[in-house]
Amino acid sequence: MTTLLGWRACLMGLLLCMTLPALADDERWVVLGGDIAETVAALGAVDRLVGRDDTSLYPEAVASLPTVGYLRRLSAESVLSLKPDRILASDDAGPAETLEQLEAAGVTVEVIDNPDRLASIPDKVRSVAETLGLEAQGRELVESLRDELDALATLPERPSLRAMFILSHGGMTPMVAGRHTAAQEMLETLGVVNAFAAMEGYKPVGAEALARQSPEVVLISRRGLEALGGEEALWAMPGLDMTPAGRDERLLVVDDQGLLGFGPRTPALLLDLRERLDALLMEDDSALVEREVPPWT
Repeated sequence: MTTLLGWRACLMGLLLCMTLPALADDERWVVLGGDIAETVAALGAVDRLVGRDDTSLYPEAVASLPTVGYLRRLSAESVLSLKPDRILASDDAGPAETLEQLEAAGVTVEVIDNPDRLASIPDKVRSVAETLGLEAQGRELVESLRDELDALATLPERPSLRAMFILSHGGMTPMVAGRHTAAQEMLETLGVVNAFAAMEGYKPVGAEALARQSPEVVLISRRGLEALGGEEALWAMPGLDMTPAGRDERLLVVDDQGLLGFGPRTPALLLDLRERLDALLMEDDSALVEREVPPWT
């Protein structure tokens, strides 16, 4: 009898394990945070999602989902309109009162730690994978990122190169990235100096500060450049023409979500950006050499 009961218990346990993934796959998830959404997509679980926030724009399968609003200014009504079972959220999501209202309404809210550091990406991937019950896929994704992370760790530094990142969106005053920002981490990983590392966070800067800090390269997102009105408007910013970057019009347009979100795309995008930076400087060096060659040689 004991043996029979033991076999029955084993059989019931096996059947339960077989049915749990199917039940999980039927759950309706809303993702909050572009890096979290990219991780879900990289794990092959976009089909579980029924909604996203405004920062979740990649890949297209995510961007095509209904949006519940801006990540930091969510309303419970907007999220609940999609009838989710679970919320998978960056710790940037808020306000806290909205998340509490969602939990009170019976929605499970899973919050993923989201530090602005390159080294945090594997842990973030593992956390998202465990929450989705996709541990094996998470291990594979972390392993696929390892070579890129190792390559970034061995990039030769350019300690004499001063760069600046401009944050710009429609209707806002352009701001420059200082220390304790995702852009600072990006510039450090690239092996260059943040020309405005002496200041904290993102702040508007005037002509005198630009001339004094003398950045040699400007980085800005595609959306940011469009918000400014294009390259001509960028170089017309007061004081930028007094910098090496402005005089030589050294500009790198970047994917801000991919680079500053520290999701699974970030390592590859950083490696690509470093290649573009080196190519830009090489072009300028070649042009300088050509100008210096006497016409009679």
